[in-house]
Amino acid sequence: MELDPLLDDRGTRIIVCCGAGGVGKTTTAAALGVRAAERGRRVVVLTIDPARRLAQSMGIDSLDNTPRKVEGIKGSDGGELHAMMLDMKRTFDEIVEAHAEPGRARAILENPFYQSLSAGFAGTQEYMAMEKLGQLRARDEWDLIVVDTPPSRSALDFLDAPKRLGSFLDGTFIKLLMAPAKVGGRAGMKFLNVGMSMMTGTLGKLLGGQFLKDVQTFVAAMDTMFGGFRTRADATYKLLQAPGTAFLVVATPERDALREAAYFVERLAAERMPLAGLVLNRVHGSGAAGLSAERARAAAENLDEGRIVDQGDGKTGQRGSPATDPEPSELATAAAPAVPAGSEAAPTATADPAAQHDAALDDEAHDATDVDADADADADVAVDVRQLTAGLLRLHAERMRVLARERHTRDRFTARHPEVAVAEVAALPGDVHDLAGLRAIGDRLTTGRTPSA
Repeated sequence: MELDPLLDDRGTRIIVCCGAGGVGKTTTAAALGVRAAERGRRVVVLTIDPARRLAQSMGIDSLDNTPRKVEGIKGSDGGELHAMMLDMKRTFDEIVEAHAEPGRARAILENPFYQSLSAGFAGTQEYMAMEKLGQLRARDEWDLIVVDTPPSRSALDFLDAPKRLGSFLDGTFIKLLMAPAKVGGRAGMKFLNVGMSMMTGTLGKLLGGQFLKDVQTFVAAMDTMFGGFRTRADATYKLLQAPGTAFLVVATPERDALREAAYFVERLAAERMPLAGLVLNRVHGSGAAGLSAERARAAAENLDEGRIVDQGDGKTGQRGSPATDPEPSELATAAAPAVPAGSEAAPTATADPAAQHDAALDDEAHDATDVDADADADADVAVDVRQLTAGLLRLHAERMRVLARERHTRDRFTARHPEVAVAEVAALPGDVHDLAGLRAIGDRLTTGRTPSA
């Protein structure tokens, strides 16, 4: 898969990064945003990841519901990068404030059930991500929006959110709660007392009478807005199906992640969502791929068992050899010139040859001890080198085993989905924490380099 043409295509307006949790969606989205901006696009990256890694990598103290410009982008032709993090509750509040008159908006925002719904109702985060995407696209301030989907159990909750909210709004429970408000006046109260007496009595016992009253008040206040929710959700869903949108499924070369990726691919096809391809993240490589795991393990075992040794002559081969043992006369002759002529020590050296000979033998004994110590040190170094080499060979064998497993897992995916283009991203030695790291990821995303150790 070639991503630079996708980023350069002015017809591409939205890129959605989806995938299982922990596969690098946030980093991928940020790296694509940086690269697109530095290639001349006006980009905004929308993340829903609460870990705030995106803000840190872009040098921003914090992200919030307002797009913030990222400094340090080397953009050409007016390229800029903005980043933001979805504030789920604030987005919901903005919708209420924008589509309800001030008095009703205030009543909704202060309603206890609304506060609970906007803060943690199942699917609210995904729906609000869709809402925010629609808002950004409508502003037309950026020519490319990169979306990092929520870290849900299934990232395709992002696609299901509009339908799920529509089902909630159209459900029997909501319709019953809305009916009194629609009828109004005494007729409405009569309907509530007669038609809902059994249900409200039961729910009141289960949930509490005040909670049920809060729900009914919320529904009455939101009645005029429900249609707007459905309309905007449907519009955003169609936007995701439009030709200007591209989905990137992000995965790591692990069995579970690629199984989830296969499900995403099939689901996107069923929903007629435009899939650009698969980003296979954190792929390992080796600079010594010619050395197989089997050969590396065998070499390590040979080193451990001492079967691979240095057979050349060394100092230890010369120790104790008659050819190298000095004669006493040679020692005396060698030692005599060591005392300067005319010194006080000279008469002693020449007057007592036996003592001089004994001293020379002592020196030879010390020299032999030094040679033994050097030999022992050399032997220790040789052992350390063998152990280190054996350890490195085992590490290489394990790396080759990982590579083989990753290739097997990848090949299974590509055999099942040969139509899906793949971009492999080599694993970095450390975490990404700045723009330089994001640029490095962008290079790996787009150059298609073979990963190396």
